[in-house]
Amino acid sequence: MTTPFQHEPGFTAGPVPPPQCPAHGMGIGPGGLRRLYGPEAEADPAGLYEKLRAEHGTVAPVLLHEDVPAWLVLGHSENLHMTRTPSQFSRDSRRWRGLQDGSVAPDHPLAPLFTWQPVCSFAEGATHERLRGAVTDSMARIDTRGVRRHINRYSNRLVNDFCGEGRVELVSQFAERLPMMVMCAIIGMPEEYDDRLVQAARDMTRGSETAVASNAYVIGALDRLVQRRREAPAEDFATWLVEHPAALTDKEVSEHLRVVLIVAYETTTNLIANVLRMVLTDPRFRARLSGGHMTVPEAVEQTLWDEPPFTSVLGRWAVGDTELGGQQIKAGDALIVGIAPANTDPAVRPDLTVSMEGNRAHMAFSSGPHECPGQDIGRAIADVGVDALLMRLPDLELAVGEDELSWAGNFMSRHLVDLPAGFAPTPQQEVDAEPLPAVARNRTQTDWEVSSPAARRAPETAPSAPRTAEPHTTPGEGVVIPAQRSGPTRVWHAVVRWWNGH
Repeated sequence: MTTPFQHEPGFTAGPVPPPQCPAHGMGIGPGGLRRLYGPEAEADPAGLYEKLRAEHGTVAPVLLHEDVPAWLVLGHSENLHMTRTPSQFSRDSRRWRGLQDGSVAPDHPLAPLFTWQPVCSFAEGATHERLRGAVTDSMARIDTRGVRRHINRYSNRLVNDFCGEGRVELVSQFAERLPMMVMCAIIGMPEEYDDRLVQAARDMTRGSETAVASNAYVIGALDRLVQRRREAPAEDFATWLVEHPAALTDKEVSEHLRVVLIVAYETTTNLIANVLRMVLTDPRFRARLSGGHMTVPEAVEQTLWDEPPFTSVLGRWAVGDTELGGQQIKAGDALIVGIAPANTDPAVRPDLTVSMEGNRAHMAFSSGPHECPGQDIGRAIADVGVDALLMRLPDLELAVGEDELSWAGNFMSRHLVDLPAGFAPTPQQEVDAEPLPAVARNRTQTDWEVSSPAARRAPETAPSAPRTAEPHTTPGEGVVIPAQRSGPTRVWHAVVRWWNGH
């Protein structure tokens, strides 16, 4: 069995550029492998994915920070097989051969992402069922309508901060703030919400020099919360985890709160920013939205295809020697779920300009037993938040040329640095002064969504099936497509405002 990684027996290095070769500045590392970090990867991840696809097919050898080797899975069906087959590809990072032989240091920049923790996302089998059950049961206790009121009121509070100025930077003043405000309320620590927590949550997923310290800051806040809830229970997510029959330890509760907080925060921040960018830069997209032919939830789903909040996620670790996408994977190898490249796999989307309205076969929230359990919370924050902003500021316009927008990225996500916009100044709107409603469910109501299509996922494909039998390539095949909404937009706005509690 051969391998493209230089630290493995049998490795045969490919051509290595000479020291003065420009390729050294283009993300080429030892053995001629492409780096999934650095200037090239951050500036044009989509271009990098296509190069890797052309060179290696649906599974490509890459280098992570400090030139740690891993496999990036690019194909849609290959990602589905990997995420749905834990017997071959485990979430337990302790299987990583690089950690076992010391080639991956404990203080690696990505350590906050791969260091094993007692949480469901690193567990399999009965342990996974126990821990995941505690999370999903606690989420089921959330009052979805009450949380939507939280989101709407927090959104209006944020808009009040800048509505009189006629200008706003939508990333730092809205997209980064709203998810943390909502998640702190749901979890049960609204008093911990501040700029430091927002900055730490963004920093800890970026592989920066301060990521480990940022992770420690977040863990400290959550540890304090768990201690408070042991002593004084409340109607919040932290208490429900603490009191769950699965009898989670303090460490298990704290780590699960961290996973829920950070994943929901990072994904939703990026999702809101990406939806707003599409609204402000694509006239056809905005026309359909403002004309009532597309709802905000439908706009969110299209964005999840085109600009998923996470571009890729580490990881999976091979349980034994196996084959995937024509590549020989060895036991202990690290694999990366390629969310963005899977969403643009030519076998699934031969024409990227075709609308995916009504099709939820994207990989934005992964798949299989570790599919994101809180994805509907993220959708709700984006749906209600974007709708509240656009209802308050319907004349919102991009304040710079589209080509002036800048991005920051890492192997895990790509997000807008800023999104400056202008509008006609408007007066502040009164926001209810009484305490916000509790997040506990007090009615039989399970649907998080306002008007998203009742679509179903494309049918799963057996790993051995030919690629022509993979999930559908156009939204018209095998999915439910909602009828065009051509009624007066004010009617839809009235319905949404009623749903949000006004």
